[in-house]
Amino acid sequence: MALTFLARMTVKPEKEQEFKDLCNALAKKVHANEPGTLAYTYYKLREPYGYAVLESFTDEAAEEAHLAAPYFTEVVDDILGCLDGTYVREYLDPLD
Repeated sequence: MALTFLARMTVKPEKEQEFKDLCNALAKKVHANEPGTLAYTYYKLREPYGYAVLESFTDEAAEEAHLAAPYFTEVVDDILGCLDGTYVREYLDPLD
C-alpha cells in the first residue's frame, strides 16, 4: 500500500522566498531521481504564510530512500529553518 500524507506548515514571512526557492529546487530533483515517489508537490495554502506538501511513496522503503537522498539531506535543515514552528503530517489512506 502506498504511503501518502499532507504536511502543513507556516513559513516565517522574511523566509518565504527562500522557502519557495528551496522547495521548488528539491521537488525537481525528487521528480527526476525517485521512481518510488508517486507525488511530491508543494502548495500555497490560503492562510497567510501557510504551505503544504503532498507526498506519496510506493512504500516505506521509497520514503526512506527519499529521506536519505543527498539532495534532501543537504537542504532539509535550511527548509526547516524557514518554518515558524514545525509541521504537521496528516496521513491519507485510501477508502476501502
